[in-house]
Amino acid sequence: MEATQLPADRRSAWGIAPWHLAIVALLLAVQASALLAMGKPWICKCGHVALWYANPSGPETSQHLTDWYTYSHVLHGLGFYLLLWLIAPKASIGLRLAAAVALEVGWEVIENTPMIIERYRQGGLAQGYVGDSIVNSLSDTAATMVGFFIAATFPVWLSIALVIGSEVFLAFWIRDNLLLNIIQLVHPSEALTRWQSGK
Repeated sequence: MEATQLPADRRSAWGIAPWHLAIVALLLAVQASALLAMGKPWICKCGHVALWYANPSGPETSQHLTDWYTYSHVLHGLGFYLLLWLIAPKASIGLRLAAAVALEVGWEVIENTPMIIERYRQGGLAQGYVGDSIVNSLSDTAATMVGFFIAATFPVWLSIALVIGSEVFLAFWIRDNLLLNIIQLVHPSEALTRWQSGK
């Protein structure tokens, strides 16, 4: 990616039309409806919604507004911005935002299928994982949009620093991050599971 091309791209692309926002709203409605049809609860079965849930392997992970995995969804937004900038550099920010939200909504629905939930459960931190509440899933998509706008607004070096900093911090603090999550999803490692479990 040539850094010299990005400022011009950003200057011309902030015209987000109402129809872009309408598409985003429709996608969020589709996300909520799909999860509801899959039997996911609107909120945590504990009966309340917390702003932050701090236990990365606790029973209420992915049930509240934010948790340690919210950071990973911000990184999704950074990655989607890069991907869409490479695929469609002349498209407006609004159109790329809608595409990024569509990608995230697709992942949120797939992530909550029994097959993926069971796959996650093979990891060291997700053995009690039951999927997301609808509120948490929508919050994850909002975090993706935050990451997208960070990538669209700030210098490239800041996005790179956020990715590296978040991944190192999460690996140290909770023994998990986006990269380890992908590894455990694609090819679960028994050694990695033991390390994540602290065994």
